[in-house]
Amino acid sequence: MGSAMGSHPVPVPTTSAGREGLAALLERPGRAVVGLDFDGTLAEIVPDPDQARAHPGAVPALSRLAPRIRSVAVITGRPAEIAVRYGGFAGAEGLDGLVVLGLYGAERWDAGSGEVQAPEPHPGVAAAQAELPAVLEEHGASRGTWIEDKGRAVAVHTRRAEDPQAAFERLRVPLHALAERHGLMVEPGRFVLELRPPGMDKGVALTEYVRRTGAEAVLYAGDDLGDLAAFAAVERLREEGVPGVLVCSGSTEVTELAKRADLVVDGPAGVVDLLSALAAAVSGEAA
Repeated sequence: MGSAMGSHPVPVPTTSAGREGLAALLERPGRAVVGLDFDGTLAEIVPDPDQARAHPGAVPALSRLAPRIRSVAVITGRPAEIAVRYGGFAGAEGLDGLVVLGLYGAERWDAGSGEVQAPEPHPGVAAAQAELPAVLEEHGASRGTWIEDKGRAVAVHTRRAEDPQAAFERLRVPLHALAERHGLMVEPGRFVLELRPPGMDKGVALTEYVRRTGAEAVLYAGDDLGDLAAFAAVERLREEGVPGVLVCSGSTEVTELAKRADLVVDGPAGVVDLLSALAAAVSGEAA
């Protein structure tokens, strides 16, 4: 599993299932799908999510890899258009087949058309958002806790609070109750609790995408609790005979993901190195 001169070698997964998945990807790249989370995986986690941008090496690495494999899909809790803008994906060379599945797969952006396909917003999101300020005040949400309107979802962030973990725990139960009243579910993340419609998660989105593309191998990289569903989907696909690799974009904040992964890399920089190494390893292969 070597690579071209001047690039990193492809790291070897620590599990036999991961090694089998990587071998399948390298042997038949034109039949492989690579799925990637955005925040914490392609972009560093920052205190203000509006300031998040893809690692400067992400688009160049994807531009080299994407034409040599079946497909690349970015699967994110963000609205698709925001991920496209913050990722710098639109119009990038080699990424004309890129797909961004936003809001956990509820939205789909295709690089080919540049358009977003999405369902009508769930009425419970606006209703819950209207109640949120009162709920936060009632439960003593500390200064620095703030609400993000995601259009088809609404999120409460505690990362800027004086004690982010304490604020997160204090709000977990009341936000679950609020979500339940409005037919929503809560997706926890790294110091964020997101209220969104049920029925869609990264696992559903990834599984549907793998089936739609007819992929015979899959690699998924993520860093957060929301990525556990995608990890579980890859594990189910492996049971069905589709080899797969689980990559954790190393985080000391979410150890559960690291324990489940076949390969742990050092944050977005490590993900970029992995993508670059894969591109070098499959260059010259039929895509």
